Amino acid sequence: MQKKKPEELNLIDNYLINAVASDQEVGEKSMRCLLQVLLQRNFGQIKVISERAIPGYSPEHRGIRLDVEISESDAEDQEVIANVYDLEPHTRNDMDFPRASRFRQAKIDSRYMKSGDNEFEHLPNVFVITITNFDIFGKDYMVYTFRERCEEVPELEYHDGLCHIFFNTRGQKGGSKSIENMLHYMEKSDGSSAVDPATEELDAYVRKVKMDPEVRRGIMTFGDLIDRERRDAAREATQEAAKETTIENILDLLEDLGDIPTDLSDHLEGIEDMDSLKKLLKTAARVDSIDEFEEKMDELLKETMATV
Repeated sequence: MQKKKPEELNLIDNYLINAVASDQEVGEKSMRCLLQVLLQRNFGQIKVISERAIPGYSPEHRGIRLDVEISESDAEDQEVIANVYDLEPHTRNDMDFPRASRFRQAKIDSRYMKSGDNEFEHLPNVFVITITNFDIFGKDYMVYTFRERCEEVPELEYHDGLCHIFFNTRGQKGGSKSIENMLHYMEKSDGSSAVDPATEELDAYVRKVKMDPEVRRGIMTFGDLIDRERRDAAREATQEAAKETTIENILDLLEDLGDIPTDLSDHLEGIEDMDSLKKLLKTAARVDSIDEFEEKMDELLKETMATV
């Protein structure tokens, strides 16, 4: 990809919004300014964390990385978190965004319930905010807000404390002039897009961060990081396709020997090591029964674990 100069990077880019949010001097101020415009309300005490990683509950399960997490304290009890905002900018239309938003919310919620805790009313409200420079839903709105409702009684709201909000920097409908100005500034984060008090305030914070020598060095390597991420994603996709093909070939061979147990298919899907799967493909071609295959598979996996 073409490398951007530090001055050319925008808040819609992950690197810059993380750099601004994590800045000790302007991080909280900048995110408060941004959110107060996008959500059209004032904020109380907030805490900003950039690039928070939430691991999966086991090595086999996926974790997430939150670009910017903003927690807001309860107005009456500053020790209690009332609202959590997950702020996620995207410039690539390469995922199922509604389901990704659902997954992010689930991982966020899991951190606020301890083992044995049955007091679900203590869960904070969660706002998963996705900001893109393209229209996910194709209706030309600058903001799409989703909350649960009852299908049979549409006016009956389902108060589970969850809200998914999708902002489109190029939308023309809905929203307000201040939201439109802020979204345009996120897509083109320089003085020319600072057209009202809020965007002028945010631009001052962004210019301060862009001039930070450490941030500038990081920005210069941002393109290399993106290139590497894309190469890694392509390689992972190829590896996943190879894995699925190998498993299909194993199952095709075993089908000639009888009905395949569901747990056997699941077990094969759980094997990530391609060398093991290739050995199992050869095994499937040589055995006389599914029981024999399962015995040899158990032996192979035990040997593999013993050498790890």
